[in-house]
Amino acid sequence: MEIKLTTGDAADAMDKVVTGEADLAIAGKPETLPGAVAFSMLENLAVVLIAPALPCPVRNQVSVDKPDWSTVPFIMADQGPVRRRIELWFRRHKISNPSIYATVGGHEAMVSMVALGCGVALLPEVVLENSPEPVRNRVMILERSDEKTPFELGVCAQKKRLHEPLIDAFWKILPN
Repeated sequence: MEIKLTTGDAADAMDKVVTGEADLAIAGKPETLPGAVAFSMLENLAVVLIAPALPCPVRNQVSVDKPDWSTVPFIMADQGPVRRRIELWFRRHKISNPSIYATVGGHEAMVSMVALGCGVALLPEVVLENSPEPVRNRVMILERSDEKTPFELGVCAQKKRLHEPLIDAFWKILPN
């Protein structure tokens, strides 16, 4: 047995399974799961809205009682479940034309850009928790998701391949 681990943008993980580039992937569950994909949830993760902790114009904007969110610069995921969550957040806050500073592929880059004072970002809290301490110490959490908007993290595989011995063995050790 050989394990080839590929890291990168989590938003691409599901596509790699669908196209056959990967046997299994750890990914956030999309709103609509592709019909050919099996998904086994590992955990519901909190999603957090983060801002720079150090003094800067962005921190000043978000530190007032009622920030004008339409003028606050946002760092956004370019695709995937986290991107859809920020779009829902914009709708909930009635922001039709948000100020987008950057769209990036990869949550780690979003944390770094926020730490540098470029804007605010919505991302899974586990990404922040696993960021290097010097970066993590330069951001603050403004909001934490409620139970209605968890980020479902799980393992996915092509349904038609679940009978293959290695994939079957791996699938059987998953929590559900």
